[in-house]
Amino acid sequence: MFICNECIDLASQIIAAIPVSPQSRVAPWERPAPLEEVLAKLPPVAAAEAHAGENLHAWVTKARSLGATWAQIGTALGMTRQSAWERFSGEQ
Repeated sequence: MFICNECIDLASQIIAAIPVSPQSRVAPWERPAPLEEVLAKLPPVAAAEAHAGENLHAWVTKARSLGATWAQIGTALGMTRQSAWERFSGEQ
């Protein structure tokens, strides 16, 4: 299937004409919602946080395997060398 350039231009104009409501600029957790809906959002958000943490740990491990110092990792993450080591080294 193909779509002509005139149709693409028309669709672009229609989309551009749609006003952006202030509601669309509000973070999802700032919008009014019933408690049940908010509670239903917690598990997927927690899962996303856990996944992001796993990815971050994997990237730090990769950086270390390439010779990065804890100071470099800390700087990249906006924390001290000591904080980076404590969070990611696995040593106590």
